[in-house]
Amino acid sequence: LLLEYALEIRGEVVVPVRLCLAALPGQQLDDIERVYSHIQALGQAEAFLRTRPWQLLSTYNTAGAGKAIADRGERGSAAVLSPRAAVLFGLEVLAEEIGDQPRNRTRFVVLVRPGHAAPDLLPLSGAGSRTTLVVAVRNQPGTLLEVLRVFAAHSLNMSKLESRPSRERAWEYVFWIDLDAAADDPAVGGALEELARATTWVRVLGSYRRAAD
Repeated sequence: LLLEYALEIRGEVVVPVRLCLAALPGQQLDDIERVYSHIQALGQAEAFLRTRPWQLLSTYNTAGAGKAIADRGERGSAAVLSPRAAVLFGLEVLAEEIGDQPRNRTRFVVLVRPGHAAPDLLPLSGAGSRTTLVVAVRNQPGTLLEVLRVFAAHSLNMSKLESRPSRERAWEYVFWIDLDAAADDPAVGGALEELARATTWVRVLGSYRRAAD
């Protein structure tokens, strides 16, 4: 969606992932036949969910799974969601802290319209900054390697590289990249100039302060 809309990333927030199993009041674990949640949350609680022969059903998001159970008054069903969402929808927690990885985290980005200020965000500060960009390359051998060489030549640390479908042609991809530097860093500026020659297009999505883990 960031490719479709003119929005800028101005910050990020890292939130601990806490998952529980919750159902309508009065339900017990032995009453549950179906478990709803987002596919990723079901995977994050896989070890716990394998302990019983529940039918696992994926939903659009974790909180929505709990809301649907509450709205339908669906007995025999439970949701994997956050404890906060369980309380919000009047569900009772049947099992706490069911995630496989206790230190699991989710990263959210703060989006603003171009030219608008993002309130209450800390200013950029060199080593504590991150710049996110997306690039497209020619569908030829070695084109991504050219991009990586540009970052290496400018001593820029790339903390994330992810390919996503371009949505323009089948089997063609764009690459989302996080650099551990601010966009006004001379090294980033030099790298962006060189990337113009190594890619078919480049878009900087935002430069912002990295969140603490």
